[in-house]
Amino acid sequence: MTSLHNLLLSQHYRATFLYSIYKKQLSPFQLTSLANLMFQMAKYLAFLFLMLKLATTFASQLNSLNETCLGDGGFDLQIDIYRNSCPEAEAVIFSGVENAVSQDSRMAASLLRLHFHDCFGCDASVLLDDTGNFVGEKTAPPNLNSLRGFEVIDSIKSELESVCPETVSCADILAVAARDSVVLSGGPSWEVQMGRRDSLSASKAAATNNIPAPNSTVANLVAKFQNVGLTLNDMVALSGAHTMGKARCSTFSSRLQDLSNSNGPDVNVDFLQSLQQLCSEPGSNTALAHLDLVTPATFDNQYYVNLLSGEGLLPSDQALVIGNAQTREIVESYVKDPFIFFEDFKNSMLKMGRLAPLTGENGEIRRNCRVVY
Repeated sequence: MTSLHNLLLSQHYRATFLYSIYKKQLSPFQLTSLANLMFQMAKYLAFLFLMLKLATTFASQLNSLNETCLGDGGFDLQIDIYRNSCPEAEAVIFSGVENAVSQDSRMAASLLRLHFHDCFGCDASVLLDDTGNFVGEKTAPPNLNSLRGFEVIDSIKSELESVCPETVSCADILAVAARDSVVLSGGPSWEVQMGRRDSLSASKAAATNNIPAPNSTVANLVAKFQNVGLTLNDMVALSGAHTMGKARCSTFSSRLQDLSNSNGPDVNVDFLQSLQQLCSEPGSNTALAHLDLVTPATFDNQYYVNLLSGEGLLPSDQALVIGNAQTREIVESYVKDPFIFFEDFKNSMLKMGRLAPLTGENGEIRRNCRVVY
């Protein structure tokens, strides 16, 4: 930049130099000076172009962040939103989750699943009890005799109400408890964006229609996720939550029909026969099987390893490697590198947690997560 400045400083030299170019009478020194000038100008222009590109990229990312974090009320979800109003919030939630998981390792999967089933809305509507004149979502087919962990959320909420009344929403408790459940099980951590408010209503019909069924095809799964703004990659990453927890025989019984015709590279007959034995006893429709037989209480990439071995428990799990080449490719990438899975899962959880939250003056902060006031 200094040589360029000095070169341009002398107006007389520049005029003489340009005239010489025009006359095509350049000395060797002038030719060298011309080459240096052009080189320095090219470097300067390249620098300006780089700065412009970086500024444009930053502005685009900032706009994208503002748009994705914006809730219905025009208020952003934020990290550490309770820093002043309830600084103990995350510590109280973590302590409650840690205590519950230490007593029942399956509870980590249950709390994560509660957030999933709430979050095609993320408004704590899934926590509302039925009353004489109100029908909640707990009796919707995807939730009935399936969701658990409500008493853990109740305990955490009670503790928070004693520390900072009517401040932390039940929806935010679910989001933080899901993250803490993953961390306590050996999975990744992330900063939870908060500021959600709790719904004043619930929709059994929406819960029935929006939550993917355990026998879904890849096409059905993709459609359900895309309906709420999540991608195919989000769907495969979030399916990895099935690396923990259990499922009833009734949810995977379709995998056990006519094993004599079960063949192909992605079918594990021994695995299916063991499931058939578990589910063949009288009244075994409510019997439970691990979603991941190898590391059932650890958040890792074993779920995807199992899929490639034909040991996906739910039909919708195994479909990821036999129903679509794109989803199988993602599964294979997670098997090769668990850190890719962790990163994708974390980002997809953040994205899911921003699905149409109530913010600002919408909704309320419940004192009891089971009841609308």
